[in-house]
Amino acid sequence: MIASSELILNDRGAVYHLDLRPEEIAHTIITVGDPGRVPVVSRHFDRIEFQRSHREFVTHTGTIGNKRLTVISSGIGTDNIDIVLTELDALVNLDLEKRIEKPLHTTLQLFRLGTCGGLQADIPTDALVISTHGLGLDNLMHYYACSFSDAEQELTRAFIAHVGWEHGPIKPYLIAADTQLLRNFTSTPHALSPYQGITASCPGFYGPQGRQVRATLAYPRLVDQLTSFRFQQHRITNFEMETSALYGLGRMLGHQCLSISTIVANRASRSFSHNPQQAIEQMITRFLDCWLGLQP
Repeated sequence: MIASSELILNDRGAVYHLDLRPEEIAHTIITVGDPGRVPVVSRHFDRIEFQRSHREFVTHTGTIGNKRLTVISSGIGTDNIDIVLTELDALVNLDLEKRIEKPLHTTLQLFRLGTCGGLQADIPTDALVISTHGLGLDNLMHYYACSFSDAEQELTRAFIAHVGWEHGPIKPYLIAADTQLLRNFTSTPHALSPYQGITASCPGFYGPQGRQVRATLAYPRLVDQLTSFRFQQHRITNFEMETSALYGLGRMLGHQCLSISTIVANRASRSFSHNPQQAIEQMITRFLDCWLGLQP
């Protein structure tokens, strides 16, 4: 039995941070960072059956045709992904009244639709990038007993050697996307984008992404090092603040996860989108068209 101090429920029996009950979510879930982006996604629904707003977590559940889906805002950062994934998983895989795990596991499909910074000059602003891996430059997954494949460990070691972090203090980790979802969204006729690669997830927007405003950077060459990394067929295409945790916790909890991002700023070419809102809208419509085309 899970203690009430470990999994907190509110007065209506909903999970503490998201304020959601099991019947209020679908098994296909889109996560966005910005709460204001939730209605931008849900306006494409034929019907919205449920809406909830609590803290930075805004949730809309509805249908397109006969397909049910949920869109939820996660807020910014891997720490928020820790909350969102843990509580979404609890909604489908725990008996909340008895506080025990259900005998049969339910797998969620989780898609992150986000914005990011580009790291390769050949990938233009407004392009979509599909994350083959999440490279964690944060520390979230070090608090979990997460396992990594041999290929993931080899790729991580190559990156650590490239940036010279063999002796710390940052300890990167790397986790691959769900194989089936990656294949579905990168293979014709449903290919969402020609661009795919490793997404680095940083624990902040300024210093951790190499931006110096007033505080002096400890790693002033970080952006160049991310851009220049190559190992076998792999390169780091973009960076943001959530994907590594999504892939890591998704794997540990038995869910299928895929991260898709629109490049609004390209750090390699020093360019910024002329119309980021239009680019985000195009990402949403292209994703939904692609997702609907994959449904039975």
